[in-house]
This record gives sequence, C-alpha cells and structure tokens, in this order.
Amino acid sequence: MSDSEKVIYTLLEVLIAVGCCVGNVLVIWAVCSCRALCQTTFCFVVSLAVADFLVGAVAVPLAVVVDGRVETSFHSCLLISCVVIVLTQASVHSLLAIAVDRYLRVYNPHRYRGAVRKQNLWAAVTVCWLSASVLGLIPLSGWHNQNPTTSVNSTITCQFLMVISMSYMVNFNFLVCILSPTIVMMAIYAFIFCKISKQLRRGIGQAVESRTFYHKERRLAHSLALVLALFVVSWFPLHILNALTYYNTSVSVPPLAFHIGVLLSHANSAVNPIVYAFKIPKIKIAYKNILKKLTGSKQNPDQSSQTLDNNISSNSNSNVRCSVKNSQTVKTNINQDA
Repeated sequence: MSDSEKVIYTLLEVLIAVGCCVGNVLVIWAVCSCRALCQTTFCFVVSLAVADFLVGAVAVPLAVVVDGRVETSFHSCLLISCVVIVLTQASVHSLLAIAVDRYLRVYNPHRYRGAVRKQNLWAAVTVCWLSASVLGLIPLSGWHNQNPTTSVNSTITCQFLMVISMSYMVNFNFLVCILSPTIVMMAIYAFIFCKISKQLRRGIGQAVESRTFYHKERRLAHSLALVLALFVVSWFPLHILNALTYYNTSVSVPPLAFHIGVLLSHANSAVNPIVYAFKIPKIKIAYKNILKKLTGSKQNPDQSSQTLDNNISSNSNSNVRCSVKNSQTVKTNINQDA
C-alpha cells in the first residue's frame, strides 16, 4: 500500500477499535447491571461481548503491528499473530454456545428451566475460551512457516502471513474451526424456527402463556441469527481470499483486498452492540438507563431496574391480553358457525 493508504487504513482501524471497546463495554454493563437480563443466554452474550471488546483493545492494535510495521523475533511475531486467532475462535465458540442454548430452551423448555444453572453456564463459557485458546495457539507447537532468522540476523519484519502457515489458516482454522461450526449453527437456527412455527400453528388448543413464550423466543432467535449472519458476512470474505491464494497460486489477490477484508472482520465486533440495541428490547432499555446515569440523571439503579422490569412486564401483559382476545374471537366464530 502507498503511504496515504496506510494512513487511511490505520485511522479506520483506530475508529473500529474505539467502537469495539465503547460498544461492548456498554453491552457488558447493561447485562451485568440489569435484573431483567439475567437470562441464561445473556451469559454467552457477555462472553461474545468480551471477545469483541478484546478485538478492539488487543487484536486491532496487534493487527496493525503485524502489518510489517515493527521488527521482532520470529516467535514473538508468531505469538502476537496467534492471539488474534484465539479471539476469532472465542467469538465462534460463543456464537455456537448461544445457538445450542437457544436450541435446548426451545426443544424442551420445562426441562431446560429445571436443569440449567448459572454455574453450569459459566463453566460452559470457560470451556469456550479454553478450547479457543487451544485451537488458536496450535501454530506455536510447530504448525507455522519456516523461521528465516539466523544467528546474525535474529529479527524479522513482523507480518501475519510470514509466520502463520497458510495451510493452517485455510485447512484447519477456516474449514474446520469456522466453516463447520457455522454450518452447524445455521442448522440449529433452522430447527429452532421450524419448531417455533410448528408450536404457534397449533392455535386454539394451546395455552396463552405457551404462545407468548414462543413469540418471545422467535424474536430473540431472529436477533441472534442476525448476529450470526453478520459474522459470516464480515469474516468469510477474508478467509475466502486466503483460500483462493492457497488453492490457486495463479490467482493474484491485491494487498488492498486483504486489508479491506481485515477491516471488515474487525468491524463485525463493533456492529454487534448496535444490533443488540435495535433488535433486543431489554438491552435497548438497559442502554437508555445507563446513558441516563452517565448524563447525570437522578434515577437510581434500583429505579432503573424496576422501570425495565415494569416495561417488560407491561409488554408481556399486553401480549397475553391480545392472545386472550384472539382466542375468545376464535371461539365465538366457532360457536356462531355451529
């Protein structure tokens, strides 16, 4: 890239990093400070938000470093590059955990409520991060490019693809650790939507509370499926470019295309908090309460939490009343036909 392109690229990375940090701190704060967001799924949302925050605080600065800007030892550059991969894996595993949690909740809601405990969920979050670390640090065990340093020249210009093997990035990181879980998650969400639609089509004989539950689950599943779709749109272009250059050496991908792919993948971590705000009402209300505190509003935390609970309760009661009214209308029509 030219000097002007490098400046623009760096500025965009800085803006993305700030957006990642501010937005995801807001998500973590909202979930941890609001009683209405104590559902099990939001434990995994916090895990995803932590991964997205670290993308802004750690991965983006390191990505700038491994773009040929500093001289380091080979293994220092390799470690820096592996940290970036670990954070990507943590995002994938958190998304997979969210999908599995939604599946279990919809497939057998009564057993789910009785069996799932917060301790189990945080244990699952720990497993997500441990597995992400193991998979992301594999290059340190030997699956990396040949070390070009010598006793005379012990440093290299740190570049990601100079130390990370393309066979690892394409055959293992993309095909096994990203593409395969993504296909599984798509199948899970397809099942969830089919299950919910089937339950809602039952109609007259179904309890009002059951219909309300499935309506809520469908809205939340739509929001979380959108987060998955944005992950695919943001990360797959970069991995597809890597696959093209690896499997077809005659293809020449311009460096600018790779940099755009990197920017797009990092921007995904800044977009998720915006999706939560527009698609998940509980988080949207929690955001508003936090902003009121930051701007000097006198509403105390208990009042904020109570307001959110009241708003959610009001919405639930409204849905129940509408369902009761619709059920009564159906029964009246049946009696008239008889």
